[in-house]
Amino acid sequence: MTVVLSTSSVPPGERLAYWQAAVRQTFVPSDVTTTGEGPFSGAVATDRLGCLRVTTVDSDRQSVRRSRRLIARDQDEYLLVGLQRRGTGAVLQDGRTAPLTPGTFALYDTTRPYTLEFPGRFQLSVLQIPRSALALPGSDLGQITGVTMGADQGLAAVLVPVLSALAAGAGTHRAEIREMLARNAVDLLTTVVAERLGRDAAGEEASHRTLLLRIRTFADSRLGDPELSPEVIAAAHHISVRHLHRLFQTEGATVGGWIKHRRLEECRRELGRPRRSRPAVAAVAHRWGFVSPAHFSRAFRAAYGMSPREWQGLADGRDTAGPGRTQAGPAGSPRPPDRGAEETLS
Repeated sequence: MTVVLSTSSVPPGERLAYWQAAVRQTFVPSDVTTTGEGPFSGAVATDRLGCLRVTTVDSDRQSVRRSRRLIARDQDEYLLVGLQRRGTGAVLQDGRTAPLTPGTFALYDTTRPYTLEFPGRFQLSVLQIPRSALALPGSDLGQITGVTMGADQGLAAVLVPVLSALAAGAGTHRAEIREMLARNAVDLLTTVVAERLGRDAAGEEASHRTLLLRIRTFADSRLGDPELSPEVIAAAHHISVRHLHRLFQTEGATVGGWIKHRRLEECRRELGRPRRSRPAVAAVAHRWGFVSPAHFSRAFRAAYGMSPREWQGLADGRDTAGPGRTQAGPAGSPRPPDRGAEETLS
């Protein structure tokens, strides 16, 4: 289901504040400023695509800044692919500036500071990818952020129309098709990055990374199955369990540890939802593959330093007093949802 947030029904004097909250909650916490004259106008339309989020922003001029201060207060980690549809813009990250014109895109990583500049009215489609879904080390991503890519640059020419099509029709497909599209989009992006870095996409290293990405996507779609195991994953990909363990060792992880980490991430996300849509702790644990509530509570505390209920209490505090949060929109206007609440609408 498409989630649309727009300033069109918000009083002119309250539009900028509404928009700042909408941007922070649709993507990641960021500071949004604008120097335009007259009432501000903007809209975002968001769809889920498997583990990905596809968003189109249509807005007046603005600057978006993700600072170290905001990064330190936010645990979510994403790679964002911004495709310019109309107008111009720029992505600044890691000491580089990527000018954007229609048909070009750039990558930016939410774990490091970045700035987005749009000097006039623009439209931008953004593919938001969890870092955990990418079989790419941070050192590689650090070389490719803040770089302009487009239809005249090798395999990037293939990715541009794919991104455009995903932004136009992400919400029209069945769930299983969305999962396949997400997997294919991330595979293609990984290949584009490999080509840009001068690697042979058909080489052994790229082949291993592609296989690891497919394995992670497969496991992600089955996190709720308590029977998910290295044996099940290996059999589904026609490899040995030993080879599976070696693939994860190259990333400094274990198969079991990665599965537990992903399950806990999903549980933490659900438990952080607003009270009106929050399921019970035991139900969340069961949904994401934890057979024993006691084991889940111990694992959650070990990972995050607090119990699931303490995390819920912290989330309640953020809902009522956190930076960038709004308890209610202006009278008669839509309220920008919490990022966790948006998941329930997709």
